Amino acid sequence: MDIAFLLGGKIIELTLIVLMGYGLVKAKLLKSEDSKPLSIIGLYIISPAVMIEAFQIDYKPEILQGLMLSLGMAVFLHFILIIIGALLKRVLKLDAIEHATAIYSNGGNLIIPIVMSLFGKEWVIYATCFIVVQTFLFWTHLRLIIVGKGNLSLKVMLKNINLWSIFIGVLLFALQIKLPNFINGTLSAVGIFIGPNAMLIAGMLIASIPLRQLISSKRIYLVTALRLLLIPIFLLTVVKLCGFAGWLENGETIALISFLATTSPSAATVTQMALIFGNNAQKASAIYGVTTLLCVFTMPLVIALYQLW
Repeated sequence: MDIAFLLGGKIIELTLIVLMGYGLVKAKLLKSEDSKPLSIIGLYIISPAVMIEAFQIDYKPEILQGLMLSLGMAVFLHFILIIIGALLKRVLKLDAIEHATAIYSNGGNLIIPIVMSLFGKEWVIYATCFIVVQTFLFWTHLRLIIVGKGNLSLKVMLKNINLWSIFIGVLLFALQIKLPNFINGTLSAVGIFIGPNAMLIAGMLIASIPLRQLISSKRIYLVTALRLLLIPIFLLTVVKLCGFAGWLENGETIALISFLATTSPSAATVTQMALIFGNNAQKASAIYGVTTLLCVFTMPLVIALYQLW
């Protein structure tokens, strides 16, 4: 239960950053459109830096075993999420943005700072497996949802810096190649901004949306319920029935970190991609904003249920 309370406090901190971005626009110091450069920085600089730096650790058998468990859980959970998304899209007539925001969580921007705060920096490596799988799907499956089949090709995928950063990080870890301190320091300094940058973008985009639209849209609350409660509780049941926590000595914490990523708000990347590729970024940011604000209550609740099982 302690983790649930600590989690709530950390989420409140990040939510306050959303309000800062909101305030910048409302004070007319910036415009909502000014968030696009921040989105590009987040997708093409901050995210790759986090991926590479996370794998700059010494090899230990127990770490490799933990990575295999977290990677296996990440693949398994995303497989279920994609199936759930396809079913929900058909049953509830979800559009592209609703479909994407319902199944893809903010597993990187929000979870990394939370894991560092709750468990310590040494545990972040286990959160990266979920992010690695998610990042690959962001630039394949998610991009397919947002921009359509005609805009996705093998050539585009091979040019993507996020996928290359994953490959480079894994290769460096496998060969135990350590980057110079000044490079690691740079990557670490840039990576710290992953949470605040995404929260500022969310706040700036939310500021352009009429409050009435946020309050009155039933579809936004439908997606919010799916992303924050219904899907996480379903996955909680699956994770517990599979017994992942008992697979390793540190399996309980690793399983909790992997599951934690599925309980977070809609992915900031959905909003950023919708903004960059011109597919209803305002709706994406509205869903992101509402789920980010309400996760202060839902994430601690779901994690409390997880711990009580």
